[in-house]
Amino acid sequence: MIPLLRQRLRRDWLQLALWIVGAVLLAYAGYVGVTESYSTIADRQEVLAAVAANPVILMFRGLPSGTSVGAFLAFEDLPWLAMLAALMSTFLAVRHTRGDEEAGRSELVAATPAARTLPLLATITHGLGANLVMAALIAVSLIGAGMDAAGSWLLGAASGATGIAFLGIGLVAAQLMPTSRGANSLTVWLLVSTFLIRGIGNLAGTPSDDLSRIDSAWPVWLSPFGWAEQIRPFDENAPWPLILGLAFGLVLAAVATVLQSARDLGASFIAQRAGRATARAALSSPHALVWRLTWGSIVGWVIGGALTGVLATTLGGAAGQIAGKNPAVAQILERIARAGDLDEAMITVFFTMLGILAACAGVQTIIRARQEEAHGTAEPVLAAAVGRVRWFADYTIVATIAAALVVAAAMTAAYAGLAANGSPSELFRVVTVTGLGQFVAASVFTAVTALVFALAPRATLGVGWALVGVAAVLGMFGPLMGMPDWLTNVSPIAVTPVVSHGEVDLRGLWWLLMAVVGAGAAALALMRRRELASDG
Repeated sequence: MIPLLRQRLRRDWLQLALWIVGAVLLAYAGYVGVTESYSTIADRQEVLAAVAANPVILMFRGLPSGTSVGAFLAFEDLPWLAMLAALMSTFLAVRHTRGDEEAGRSELVAATPAARTLPLLATITHGLGANLVMAALIAVSLIGAGMDAAGSWLLGAASGATGIAFLGIGLVAAQLMPTSRGANSLTVWLLVSTFLIRGIGNLAGTPSDDLSRIDSAWPVWLSPFGWAEQIRPFDENAPWPLILGLAFGLVLAAVATVLQSARDLGASFIAQRAGRATARAALSSPHALVWRLTWGSIVGWVIGGALTGVLATTLGGAAGQIAGKNPAVAQILERIARAGDLDEAMITVFFTMLGILAACAGVQTIIRARQEEAHGTAEPVLAAAVGRVRWFADYTIVATIAAALVVAAAMTAAYAGLAANGSPSELFRVVTVTGLGQFVAASVFTAVTALVFALAPRATLGVGWALVGVAAVLGMFGPLMGMPDWLTNVSPIAVTPVVSHGEVDLRGLWWLLMAVVGAGAAALALMRRRELASDG
């Protein structure tokens, strides 16, 4: 097993370093933000009271457990630290199981005297080690900042236990699904679903009299994220929910081992759907082939965009009522959105999330081009009368259209929500300006990921998702964490045009457009001279 682990560490060290360092920086930045932006108990009490009164915020924040610095830090950061650990673990599990089978690596290992389940056991050990390192470094960073040691260790352990739970989910998904793409899609949907179940359990819970604490309802016990929050680091410091995450992950790992022993190499328990005997006329061009390969994931992002548009324009009334009782809500929203009016701020905040969704749609499409190249399936296309620039230009165009469709779905849903509420016409302009601005920001991610693909194809997946993750943290949480403006403005989603007090502020629009045009043109120019890198 040791040689396998060494080989995997050589393959994964950069990706794991990005995930782990990102989580540690998020934890430390959360501490800095809490101590600088919410330095008094009164400040934290106001925020928690606003959150307890607004179910929507509870869907995207942690579990209120008190007004201490540590409890407030756990409320702000724990769900996102757990999500980073979960994503790292599921991608690792699928990459070294179903992904290696698709690439032929598992067959090479099977040709040696190694036991059939040895690669799977190495993957389990690898995943456990990665989560242990992440948990320990999160704890050490908080202890170094001066936080209580017991709470710090439990906050790190809660993140790691969630990662281990999703490591098991990823291992089982890799046994069930016929492709790594299908396994990753299944795990991501399960991750999103359980994250929302956790939020539903919190918003259905019982708040304390001063609204600084919530006792969750029973649905939280259906989610690994809910188990992590019930530890309540820096408050109750209850370690026993850790057992649930660890046991769940290890039981699923054992199930995956049994399933691995019961199937042939390359087979799956969910059979791959057979294709048509003859292709449709719509598949008569390389551009149509790209659409055929990517439409499923694009539809998922479009649905997410539509839901974001609905939330952006149907929650203004509730936020207004809460802000009338507690001005902290308006201050928080205006700090993130940098908009003057509360309704404008609500739209801007949710459309910032929309920019991330649109960026994900574009980046995932570019990454699909890398997958086609790495797996060798791009070669038959390029063997025809299709040049490398034309082939990659099709992926870039589809990625841009995917981002546009996500934004268009959100804007359409937002317009419908405004019309149903009888909102003033000015808010329609806010939707238009912010929506188009976030499309430009999403296009920056598409163009930069395309440039990475042209320059360093093997880094496309890691760098592409890392750029989106860093931009999301800076753009969405930077203002709340008290980060300086220059650092927050590094994120494209933070410098898009907004409407404030009826005036359009173009902010960084021209810089964003220059980045899109420059990176996109450079990517296509470099593709003319680059050789295929089909060895993965």
